[in-house]
Amino acid sequence: MDGNKRWVSGDLQHPDRDPDRREFVAQKQEPFGSVLACIDSRVPPELLFDTGLGDLYVMRTGGEAVGPVVTGSVEYGPMTSGTPLIVVLGHQRCGAIEAAYKSLRDDKPLPGNLESIAKALRPAYQQTVRQGGDDPVDTMARAQVTLTAADLRSNDDLAPLVEKGSLAVIGAYYSLDTGKVEVLSGAPY
Repeated sequence: MDGNKRWVSGDLQHPDRDPDRREFVAQKQEPFGSVLACIDSRVPPELLFDTGLGDLYVMRTGGEAVGPVVTGSVEYGPMTSGTPLIVVLGHQRCGAIEAAYKSLRDDKPLPGNLESIAKALRPAYQQTVRQGGDDPVDTMARAQVTLTAADLRSNDDLAPLVEKGSLAVIGAYYSLDTGKVEVLSGAPY
């Protein structure tokens, strides 16, 4: 979050981005966090958290949609090297969320494999319909984050790490307008 404060203020440090760091991580990596974010080109986790080479595992899917391969990729850091943090990062004005919302609302499947994204986002859509609100796409983006973070926090492989306090699974939301990341769920006390 300190890195995000630097991103918002423009006082960037650009840490861990030089030949010495490249040589240091060439043989082994020990990222301090894993980020599951959207594919949106305006939401690069390494930049908006002002991090560098070897600092983060980053997985990106449309609308943070998950399935077995993505979940396995998220589990990799905590289960193999003790990475202590997972952040599920949604964002403002998400095109994938909007497309899935409209597809599900209108019962019109998306073309090709895009439909698999809509299907993966159905629980967030259903929560959004129940919850209501002025901006259903924003509500659905936030719901997707909190549901995905909760699912990861309670899955068979990660739950024991969360319970013993060696892993935090955070749901967060990025504002395109301000650059600020807001924690929605899972913040450790």
